[in-house]
Amino acid sequence: MKRDFLFACYETPRGKLLRDLEVEYLANSIVVSCQQTILQVGGLGWENEYIDCSLYSNFTVLDAKNLGFKDARKIQAKAYHLPLQSDSIDMIILPHILEFDAYRFQTMREVERVLKPEGCVVILNFNPWNVWVRYQYLWDKRLADSWRGHFISRHRVVDWLKLLNFEVTTVAQFNLDTIKNTHFKMTGAFSLTASAYGVKAIKRRYRLIPLTPVKKLQRSLAIAGTASVSHQQKKHE
Repeated sequence: MKRDFLFACYETPRGKLLRDLEVEYLANSIVVSCQQTILQVGGLGWENEYIDCSLYSNFTVLDAKNLGFKDARKIQAKAYHLPLQSDSIDMIILPHILEFDAYRFQTMREVERVLKPEGCVVILNFNPWNVWVRYQYLWDKRLADSWRGHFISRHRVVDWLKLLNFEVTTVAQFNLDTIKNTHFKMTGAFSLTASAYGVKAIKRRYRLIPLTPVKKLQRSLAIAGTASVSHQQKKHE
């Protein structure tokens, strides 16, 4: 699916409301410090609305077409082949990139590779069961290739994260009818009327602790110990 579909959605009245809700969600999800390194995969153009790109030099936008806010530091590269060292990023933002990525599984593996242990990832996706999203797809089908092959349900994203040893901490849904974000920790409850959703997860690294094998006493040592005790008993007698 072409990512032009995303920007076409944002130009609609409901899409502008969705954009405002997502900006609010990202602004609340980002905890910026001087030493924190943040990577956004997929440029939007309004990154300055949820992070001060001119103030935080460790914020980088990676995009194949070099999209992103003009003051943000940019890297032109593919999402499925990140030109970054392993365990080097504190936070990764994926704003509607997996839906338009034919190599989304490889992209998720790359995200896991470059993210530091205990680092977090924030994912934004459309809700595939929302009526407005489906209508927008049918209305502008020339900007999209197929429905089932690209739109990703929240449950599938959560399953992918679990397979990569991520712990999902919060899930958010963006309801345009109520014009508000709904955050919840439990991933069971979800409204089909939500136009999009956000998932925040933490990368966990579990280390296996090897069990020390119990060493059996050698038979010769056991016999030697018995003989020594017998010799001492005879000496005392």
